[in-house]
Amino acid sequence: MAVGAIKAVVCDAVLTFMWMFCTSATGVVTCIIETAIGVGGSNWTYAILTVVFAVTIFVFNAIADALGASFNPAGNASTYAAGLPGDTLFSMALRFPAQAVGAVGGAMAINLVMPKRYRHMLVGPSLKVGMHTGAMAEGLLTFLNTFTILIISHRISAGSSAKAWLLAMATVTLVVAGSSYTGPSINPVNAFGWAYMENRHNTREHFYVYWICPLIGATLAALIFRVVFSQAQPERQKKAEKEE
Repeated sequence: MAVGAIKAVVCDAVLTFMWMFCTSATGVVTCIIETAIGVGGSNWTYAILTVVFAVTIFVFNAIADALGASFNPAGNASTYAAGLPGDTLFSMALRFPAQAVGAVGGAMAINLVMPKRYRHMLVGPSLKVGMHTGAMAEGLLTFLNTFTILIISHRISAGSSAKAWLLAMATVTLVVAGSSYTGPSINPVNAFGWAYMENRHNTREHFYVYWICPLIGATLAALIFRVVFSQAQPERQKKAEKEE
């Protein structure tokens, strides 16, 4: 058990480092692609960003599955609340700090290696409205994102690439929708990494908006998913028995 816990902590820290490093550069990569192919406008930006993010999700999901690792505390909380195998309260108590450390390392690394002309594009989530409004927005966005992830991951029969594409479209849509509220983060450690860089990581506002409300939103989404589909399963079994 101790070896498994240590492995999870190390893998989470490394994977979150990589996730933070790569996803922080998606805006820059999108800009470079737009310039290279000579296109512009919000529609093109949305389309290219979705493709870049879909590829990123596909790669990181494959790595996460292979290592049994995670890069989002909201995902761990939702897995536990939904009754899916993989996490316990003890494992989450170990994995959340590891993910936070990985996120800080990833933010520092991308900021260090990014060329100066693109460095202004490395901007983390930030509160653009009142604290309570932002907290509700972040909680709602995380709720919607978590429920969508659970549906796509566990209720839709499709290949990994198709699921990655669906997840990317959903996530980018929610990010755009929440951009004028909280950034948004939809991943507590993503917000923590950049908040640490700006010395905002230990404020009440940060924990309230980017940790407490997203984790509540993720947990509620998982509980609803669990209730809805645990009821649907017996009905499906009864229908199959009648057909036999």
